[in-house]
Amino acid sequence: MSDSRHQASQPPSDRPREKLLNHGAESLSDTELLAILLRTGSKGIGVIELSHTLIHHFGSLDELLTARPAQLKRFKGLGQAKIAELQAILAICQRVLEHRVKQGNALTSPDSTRQYLQMHFRGKSSEQFACLFLDTRHRVIVLETLFYGTINSAAVYPREILKRALALNASAVILSHNHPSGDPEPSQADIRITQTIKQALELIDIECLDHMIVGRGQIVSLAERGLLT
Repeated sequence: MSDSRHQASQPPSDRPREKLLNHGAESLSDTELLAILLRTGSKGIGVIELSHTLIHHFGSLDELLTARPAQLKRFKGLGQAKIAELQAILAICQRVLEHRVKQGNALTSPDSTRQYLQMHFRGKSSEQFACLFLDTRHRVIVLETLFYGTINSAAVYPREILKRALALNASAVILSHNHPSGDPEPSQADIRITQTIKQALELIDIECLDHMIVGRGQIVSLAERGLLT
């Protein structure tokens, strides 16, 4: 049975698109939401079944949307167009969060800042170190990844952070990096480099407001832990 015939045979209350319009997104499962985006399945597999298979294989929508194209191509029913659409969804989410943090104060909208950082590091398999450079009102100027590492380390050079902060005329900085292992707990090396960078920034009157470590679904703030002193 084709997807269109299967959709037509379902009562309106069971059709994902109608459920979304009539009851809102919260009434839909992850499988149903994905089915709306994919629209069609392939020969022998309906869109609901395809959606369920994808989410079951990757474990969550999060992991699915950050999967590499080569991983997605293995699934019958996912061509170049659908893979591009899935990647576009992730990019849209990133830009929405970027707009939110740039419009607001990074310190008075910590949830948006955390979501933005989580989205920035999502799907990264190696350790990366990024800086949120802020203006005098603590609004985001830019988020830049400055250092790239291996699976569990990144060489960080404070002088490069100072150079970028001066070039951007930043007044404050929020440091961030990811732990690809998924555990956001700071290491002693994380604490030491944070203190070194903070002291270096103070010499040129730039504040180091925080260092956020991004794990899988969690962020640890060194400022909240009292580790920036």
